[in-house]
Amino acid sequence: MSPRKVRLVADAVKGKTASEALAILSLLPKTATLPLLKLLRSAMANAKQNAGVAHPEVLRVSGLSVDGGATLKRSMPRARGTAYQILKRTSKIILTLAESVK
Repeated sequence: MSPRKVRLVADAVKGKTASEALAILSLLPKTATLPLLKLLRSAMANAKQNAGVAHPEVLRVSGLSVDGGATLKRSMPRARGTAYQILKRTSKIILTLAESVK
């Protein structure tokens, strides 16, 4: 998915707590929410398993950056034997969780 489409959803989640981010991602009607939802759930599980966080719900999304990944190049046949280039863009997403201080 192109980074431009993913950034629209990522901006809605930045700075929120993990439980708020899960609720927002489950309700947004964008296609980019599914990969971000899976990434957030995975990061919460990693925090619980590897970092020893007892309650992953107290985590907050401290950083979420979406950059362009590798671009797959395809071609579409057009009139008179020519071809147009199709660029299938991918995204590289970096999610950082931190414990929220209350």
